Amino acid sequence: MTASTLEQALAYEHSMIRELAAPAQQPGGSRPDRRHQTDWFYAIAAQHLAAAEDVLLPHVRRLPDGRERVAAYVGNAKQLERSLRFLKARQYGDSRVLHLHPEHVWQVIDRLLAEHEHLEAECGRMIGEELDTDHVSALTEKLLSAEEVAPTRAHPYSPHTGTAGRLAHRMWRVADSAWDTAEGRVIPTKYHVHPKRDSALSHYLRGTLIPDKKPQ
Repeated sequence: MTASTLEQALAYEHSMIRELAAPAQQPGGSRPDRRHQTDWFYAIAAQHLAAAEDVLLPHVRRLPDGRERVAAYVGNAKQLERSLRFLKARQYGDSRVLHLHPEHVWQVIDRLLAEHEHLEAECGRMIGEELDTDHVSALTEKLLSAEEVAPTRAHPYSPHTGTAGRLAHRMWRVADSAWDTAEGRVIPTKYHVHPKRDSALSHYLRGTLIPDKKPQ
């Protein structure tokens, strides 16, 4: 059975997050000249989680066992967000987390990312089976557009779902953008191309090739 547009887009998003994580995990990743690598990974992962909570989870809740699936997704997201905050704090020398070994932090992140990918892939598959092609494509576009305006930092202790979650995400986006600008983080000024701009939306909804991918 052919994967839906949503499933393909989610798989692409997962691979992009992993691609951003790879250089951030390398030795020396906390050096000032390489902090942008962690900033990019951290920001894109946080945006992806918030957008999925706002756009996908309302549909997931209506699926069979939907409430249980939403609870599992949010539980994983909160743990992953906490680990992302530990990673960021460790990188910038926060004394409260200096006892955490970077390798251990990344081990936890890798495990939670794998769990997230599995949970989200299952949700995407079930949504693809539930909705027709046009609705799936519209939902995919809505998800990927929502990522562009989602918070760029993790907020594990804020509401994640429902009206309260959506309002929290909007407020945190404003606050995060202000701090990102003030601190010069996430997207250093010498890097003009944001890793999200050439997103799965343009490739899967417009039928264009993914960069660096060869035709079969």
